[in-house]
Amino acid sequence: MNIRILGFIFFLIVGSLTSTFAQVIAPPTRKNPNQQRSEERVLPVEEEETEGRRSLLDDSTRMVYGPTTSLYFFEKDIKRNNLILYPLDTALNNFHNYDPVAKSNWKYQDLGNIGSAAKPIFYEIPDVIGTRSGFSVYDLYYHAPEDNKYFDTKSPFTEMSAFFGGGQRNMLDLAFARNINPRWNVGFNFHTIRARKTLNPNARDDNMVVQNSYSLHTNYRSENGKYWFLGNFSRMLHKVNEIGGIIPPEEDSTSVYFTYEDAKVWLSNTQASDLRQEYRFYHEYSVRDELQIYHIFDQKNKDFTLTAALTGSDSFFYPSERLNAQKDSTQEVTTRNYSDFKEWGNEVGFKGSFKGFYYNAHGKFRAGRMESTFYPDKNNFNEVYIGGELIGKISEKWSISADGEYLIPGAFRLHGLFISPWLEVDYTKAVYKPTAMQQMYYGNHYQWDNDFNNIGVDQVRGVFKLDFNKIKLRPSLTINRVNNYVFFNQGREAEQASGEAFMLIPGLKSSIRVGQKFQWDTEVIFTQISGESSDNFRIPQLYANTKFYFDSPMFNENVYVQLGLDIRYHSDYYAEAYNPSTQQFYLQNDFNVYAYPIADIFLDFRINRTRVLLKYNHLNSGLMENEGYFVTPDYTGYKSFIDLGITWYLFD
Repeated sequence: MNIRILGFIFFLIVGSLTSTFAQVIAPPTRKNPNQQRSEERVLPVEEEETEGRRSLLDDSTRMVYGPTTSLYFFEKDIKRNNLILYPLDTALNNFHNYDPVAKSNWKYQDLGNIGSAAKPIFYEIPDVIGTRSGFSVYDLYYHAPEDNKYFDTKSPFTEMSAFFGGGQRNMLDLAFARNINPRWNVGFNFHTIRARKTLNPNARDDNMVVQNSYSLHTNYRSENGKYWFLGNFSRMLHKVNEIGGIIPPEEDSTSVYFTYEDAKVWLSNTQASDLRQEYRFYHEYSVRDELQIYHIFDQKNKDFTLTAALTGSDSFFYPSERLNAQKDSTQEVTTRNYSDFKEWGNEVGFKGSFKGFYYNAHGKFRAGRMESTFYPDKNNFNEVYIGGELIGKISEKWSISADGEYLIPGAFRLHGLFISPWLEVDYTKAVYKPTAMQQMYYGNHYQWDNDFNNIGVDQVRGVFKLDFNKIKLRPSLTINRVNNYVFFNQGREAEQASGEAFMLIPGLKSSIRVGQKFQWDTEVIFTQISGESSDNFRIPQLYANTKFYFDSPMFNENVYVQLGLDIRYHSDYYAEAYNPSTQQFYLQNDFNVYAYPIADIFLDFRINRTRVLLKYNHLNSGLMENEGYFVTPDYTGYKSFIDLGITWYLFD
């Protein structure tokens, strides 16, 4: 309890020291209201041409660079002829939730540490209806090229973020971009994770997760504006020292939950590795406003490896039978499960904008293979798609769109979206393939060769938008119907459900301004699952997240501050357990991840363009009936500790 009081006093002291600095509030994002492409920049100063390069001058002829002179955009907006130039983010809202799981508003189930295996809590329709690798527990930590930012800068720009989590859970992000000339930009991103084990670390640097990832990007536009090229290369090496969870007390009477650093865990000689490399190029040529021709090339390589020395407690964790021992004598004492997934994609299409409507028609070819050391042969695939999209913008606040894709033969995805000032509705109908790993796997501890049918889903989602003076409400309803669902059963092997599952998911988001300086944000989701296949989905019936905080400038508007309490909660449920051997979550019916509210206190503040966070995790530790909480069977959540983070921008 004394630590919590000291942490809170520390927050207040740091906040009081900021009164000597000035504040610059980020401008809002600006959007192009028309489907016709135009570059819309938010620039507070005039532009002049100086020796062929633009300079930005204020009234005193002093160069001024900032968030509005280093703008960025995304490939998807270029493709849709709706270029949006975003200013750099200096907002404070939710800044204290810096790690990927927290950024999702805790809608991922992980293993209680940054960079650990994670899966969505709620059912999601995959973006790819064709063959996928099936090794996805580290997708959350990968910066995919199609989602990366492309820049249009007036000066060299650098973004630096450092997050120092309690218990030596650290992240570092660097981004750099600059224009070679007004039409050509280059840059790079660099990301690291160093997360010490929260359970049973042997030394200060005994890390559970070590990640190094980077990307290189460029974009170029011809002088006449007709040709545009976007290029990106990304690489991630994500290494995890698996712990297998805490040994249950019924297995070892000396093992105790909630001892954290002193916990007894199953694994000490098992390492998982996820290596990804991807090249992606997008380019287009504009014949006229009504017609552009484009091409996307995408080449991906994903290597998934598990290495385990089958000695000590590690040998008791895995099944006693070594399935590959006869083929490779080393598999009796050391497991090495290796899977390599490669794919090549080419999409060619034409698109255009005409009288407020955008259209797209394309064909796509994907080829690839899943290869493993003990596969009887390579698992190759060749896939041909045809698809298109139509967007009609009736006015600024009214629009309707439809898109679809058909994989020849047998798989497809249809999607429609309606947007109005008070209602948003979208409908998706899809039939998609099981993953390559679900169809075939030849590891040392588990093997199967399946011929599963495609999975079908219908999803309807609606959101009402109710805005009052100081209250914003977003009641919503999602209905899912899923058939032929593929999951991992209690035997930890892939299985296909024979029946259907129906999900009724009402929810509510609210944002309430309390007086002039306080804010209360809440999200509540209720999930009811029925049908023959309902037990194959493990989703808490009630999920809730609420945040109450002080939100106002302080010290003569020199510092912008958010100080408050963040609470999250879910009801009891038998969450899926995690199997490091196959890197998959699987069903279990013995371990209840019980309901437990977690409260964090936070202080976020901004001085000029620099943002700082201070966060005390698990404020209510030791004050509840239970000693702590679980995020996954045999994996405890965070204990109490303080996180510190800072993000700042450099220009010129």
